[in-house]
Amino acid sequence: MNHTIYPTTNFKAIEQLTVERGEGCYVWDNKGNRYIEGLAGLWCTALGYGNQEVIQAATEQMGKLSFSHMFGGKTHQVGMDLAEKLAEMIPMQDAMISFGNSGSDANDSHIKMLRYYHQAIGRPERRKIIARDRSYHGVTVASASLTGLPVTQNHFDLPVDALGILRTDHPHYYRGKQGGESEAEFVARIVGNLEAMIVREGPETIAAFIAEPITGASGVIVPPEGYYEKVQAVLNKYGIMFWADEVITGFGRTGNDFGCNTMGIKSPDMMTFAKQLSSAYMPISASAIRRDMYDAMVDQSAAAGAFGHGYTYSGHPVACAVALKVLEIYQRDDIFAKAAVPGEYMQKRLAEFKDHPLVGEVRGRGLLGAIELVANKATGQAFVGGAVGGFAQKAAQDNGLLLRAVAGSSLGFCPPLIITTAQIDEIIEKTAIALDVTLDHCVREKLLV
Repeated sequence: MNHTIYPTTNFKAIEQLTVERGEGCYVWDNKGNRYIEGLAGLWCTALGYGNQEVIQAATEQMGKLSFSHMFGGKTHQVGMDLAEKLAEMIPMQDAMISFGNSGSDANDSHIKMLRYYHQAIGRPERRKIIARDRSYHGVTVASASLTGLPVTQNHFDLPVDALGILRTDHPHYYRGKQGGESEAEFVARIVGNLEAMIVREGPETIAAFIAEPITGASGVIVPPEGYYEKVQAVLNKYGIMFWADEVITGFGRTGNDFGCNTMGIKSPDMMTFAKQLSSAYMPISASAIRRDMYDAMVDQSAAAGAFGHGYTYSGHPVACAVALKVLEIYQRDDIFAKAAVPGEYMQKRLAEFKDHPLVGEVRGRGLLGAIELVANKATGQAFVGGAVGGFAQKAAQDNGLLLRAVAGSSLGFCPPLIITTAQIDEIIEKTAIALDVTLDHCVREKLLV
C-alpha cells in the first residue's frame, strides 16, 4: 500500500488491479493480463485507448500553449472554438457554456448559476432543486447533496436541507411498482407525487428539476414510456426548469447523439457534460445554460465586480484542444450512428440473460446497459448490501472483463463506442461465465431465498 487515498473505494479492498496500458477496447495490467473494457473506463473512454489523433492534438496544444486561464476577461481561441462547437451540437438553442474539470463540479456550477440567475431577476426565493431518489450527480459537497445514493451521503453530514434539495420518486418500474400496477399507472402515480410535492413546497420556491435521461451509477434505469413527457408538462405548468445531466448519456452513448433525444426530453433549460466530452483523454466538463439566463446575469456581475465563480483550470487549453478533436472525430467518422449498431446488438445479447437464475431484470439503451442480480427470481427480492454484485464484478475481472457493480447488485455495461459486435460477443461470453461462478457462490453460501 502506498500513500494514495483512493476515490469511491472500500479502503479494506484497495490495489486489487494495477492497470498499465491500453489500446482500443482493451487494457493490460502490470502482470501482462489483458482485459476487455466493458465499462469504458468509468463510462467515459468513448474512442477507446491510444487514439493517435487525440494524442497528437494534446501534444500540439501542449507545445503551443500549455496553460492559460479564462479569468478577468482573458480567453484563448481553442476554448472559444470548443464552446461554439458544443453549442452547435447539443439539443439546446443558443446555449452558453461554462467549463470545469468534472461532472461533479459542473453540477456544482449549475447550482450556483441557478441562484445567481434568480437573484438577478428578483426571484431569490427560487432556490430549491428537485432531485430523484437513487440519483447520481457527483461528489462535491453540493453535487453529492443532489445525489440520492447512500454510499455518497453516509457519514459526510451533507447540507441537503440547507441547499434546498428535495427528493422525488425514482422512475424504476421494476423496483417501484405497487401491486399489479401497469407502467402507465406507475408513471401517473409518481408524476402525481412530484406535482403534489411542488404544490406543497410552493412552486415559487423551486428553481429546477435535475435528472439523468437514463441513470448510470444508480443502476442504468430507463424510465417507462411517457415519463419525461408528463414530468415536463408538470414543470412547465409551474415554471420550473428541466436540468439534464448528460455526463454519462451524452455523445452517442444511448443510440442517439444525446440521452435527451433518446428519451424524448424537449429543450432542456440546462445540461451537464463531462466524460465522453473528451473521451476521458483529459479532464474537462461543461455546464450549458440558456442565453437568456446568461444575459440576465451580465449587469449583476458588473455591479459585483465579477461573476465570482470558476476554476483555475476552467477551459484549460490542452483539455479544450483534446475535446475539440474528439468532437471532430465523432462528427467526421459518424461515430454516433455507427455506435448504434453494436449498441442494438449489445441490448439483444444482454437480453439473453433474462432467464438466468440470478437475473431479475435486464435494461438499457444503446451501449449502456445493466443486469440486476436478485436473491429470488420469482419475487425479485434483492440481495442485502452489495457483496454479491461485488463478487460478480470480481468474477468478471478474473475472466478478463472489466465491469462495475452499481446500485448494490447490478452489473453495469458501457463499452467504448468503437467496439465491434465480435467484441460484444466476447463481453457476453465472459459475463456468462462470471454469472455462473456467482451463482455457484450464492448457492454455496446459501444467499438465495
